[in-house]
Amino acid sequence: MALVSRTGRHLQRYNKGRRQVVGCIPYRYKVNPESSLEEEEVEVLVITSQKGKGLLFPKGGWESDESLEEAASRETLEEAGVLGAVQGGLGKWFFKSKTRDSYYEGYLFPLLVEEQLDFWPEMNVRQRKWMSIKEAREVCLHWWMKEALDIPVLRLESSPSQPPQKLQEEE
Repeated sequence: MALVSRTGRHLQRYNKGRRQVVGCIPYRYKVNPESSLEEEEVEVLVITSQKGKGLLFPKGGWESDESLEEAASRETLEEAGVLGAVQGGLGKWFFKSKTRDSYYEGYLFPLLVEEQLDFWPEMNVRQRKWMSIKEAREVCLHWWMKEALDIPVLRLESSPSQPPQKLQEEE
């Protein structure tokens, strides 16, 4: 496991001029000690943007030497300092950068967190915070991440014996 972020864009993937980015919605189950039924609450992990101007889910460039899932896991480790199981894709979104005059193709995956590291590559430039799904939806900077957040909620609330349904791509 590398504790240094990848840099440069020489391996970066593009599709029809759009930079391809990938990330995760890290989540965990929190047991509610006040409940006699030991109800579990789902929490998601958000991180600060590099400029510290808001919260989002970890994401970054998909490089030519890795699969979508490998890139999602790498970005989540680099930016949020967590490891876990990357699960089925949530979909594909197309969006324009707010700060750059460029277009992106973004993919997101849920990631069940298995380990939270004390030290990670971007720990000096990002903060991380666990919160409820409702809180994350309110504070997340990007519309497409908020939209993706609704998908795992539906999956997590459905019966564990049912496999997640395949999602249609949006354009």
